[in-house]
Amino acid sequence: MDRPGVGRVFKLFGPWLPRRSRWTVPREEAREGRKETEETIREPSLSNYTGGPHFFEYLFVVSLKKNNSGDDYEPTITYQFPKRENLLRGQQEEEERLHGAIPLFCFPDGNEWAPLTEYPRETFSFVLTNMDGTRKIGYCRRLLPAGPGPRLPRVYCIISCIGCFGLFSKILDEVEKRHQISMAVIYPFMQGLRESAFPAPGKTVTLKSFIPDSGTEFISLTRPLDSRLEHVDLRSLLRCLSHEQILQIFASTVLERRIIFLAEDLSTLSQCIHAAAALLYPFSWAHTYIPVVPERLLDTVCSPTPFMVGVQKRFIQDVLDSPMEEVLLVDLCEGSFLKSVGDEGDVLPPKLQNAILSSLAQGNNDLQTLEQVNEHVSGPFVQFFIRTVGHYASYIKWGPDGQGSFQERSFCKALPSKTSRRFVKKFVKTQLFSLFIQEAEKSRTPHAGYFRQKITEYEEQKKQKKPKEQTVK
Repeated sequence: MDRPGVGRVFKLFGPWLPRRSRWTVPREEAREGRKETEETIREPSLSNYTGGPHFFEYLFVVSLKKNNSGDDYEPTITYQFPKRENLLRGQQEEEERLHGAIPLFCFPDGNEWAPLTEYPRETFSFVLTNMDGTRKIGYCRRLLPAGPGPRLPRVYCIISCIGCFGLFSKILDEVEKRHQISMAVIYPFMQGLRESAFPAPGKTVTLKSFIPDSGTEFISLTRPLDSRLEHVDLRSLLRCLSHEQILQIFASTVLERRIIFLAEDLSTLSQCIHAAAALLYPFSWAHTYIPVVPERLLDTVCSPTPFMVGVQKRFIQDVLDSPMEEVLLVDLCEGSFLKSVGDEGDVLPPKLQNAILSSLAQGNNDLQTLEQVNEHVSGPFVQFFIRTVGHYASYIKWGPDGQGSFQERSFCKALPSKTSRRFVKKFVKTQLFSLFIQEAEKSRTPHAGYFRQKITEYEEQKKQKKPKEQTVK
């Protein structure tokens, strides 16, 4: 695919797109150069914030303006809060890249627009990954502004380093309500939000805001107690795909293959790709990750390195015409795979596959809240990792200097199941596992997170089960 301007676009914000070479440091070499490379290869979780940072970095309004030729519309930033002044040179360069990327991701579907009288409101998100592994998330609300006659869609975009989609969707509701009155009404609300500390899991922050003709309002923003899944809505995958298909997508992600999601609307694309990545917990996808690929970046799907991307279905022919090998092409509209490697159903151990499918099929009628759905869907995948690699901590050998060294061979041999050993021997070679183990090797005391908690529960259940089995014998 040869698109005019694509080279310029990559040059402008290529630093936001990770390259595989940044992530393929062999574990042995990484240990030797740990001090030098540690900050470069670390992949932050989108939900590891415990409270304290600013809610957001920027609020942008992106509008469509006629380009110089007058033929098409060009997305343009028409409002920014807060305004940045007296920036240092490095900050100015980052600001320039950000300003170049934001409009493109807010209107990824190209420049061929016309004034409209009706347009379905869309809430979606995108992720910009810097070369050092840090991520910025764009939360977007695209809609037709109030007014008479035909008009063009507009996007409100909040940039934050914090992953909490439900909470930011509520903030966008408030921004939209104020923008219908006046841009001036947005400023005090966003200023109050920026001065408030991001709440810890389960906590609430209350903002006081004045709206003309309505008076003072109090807005409560509550963060979910389980912050592990606050950035996803796993119902999106259930609406579009069968349990078996979700399992095959999971199999592709754990082997770090190339995966393309197709959908008509931006909301479905971004929700499904975030949901697929979330099933990898406690591991993090460390390669190219673009929930919605702008038209001018469709060449991304020709990359020979791993990626997980979302593409609007209007560009399906461009995708099908691309030279791609070992790719899983998922049509979310039809609930089907248009391309696959063919072995997706054989990657995971059969017994553990059946356990996941059985668990997903149970108790669906009792699920009422988003949190309940998320826990029900993610739980079997967490258990999968516990049963395959949950014993990792016992196979880290500690030196007198406090440095850990993972014993890969004995770790794999410790699994009694042949099929599980076969899978784990492949999985330990991935960047998913390597980055996870590099973190585990840093401290003799494992981080007391959700995964460690579930490992402890699993081990306790096994201990209780053993005496019962011996009694029966």
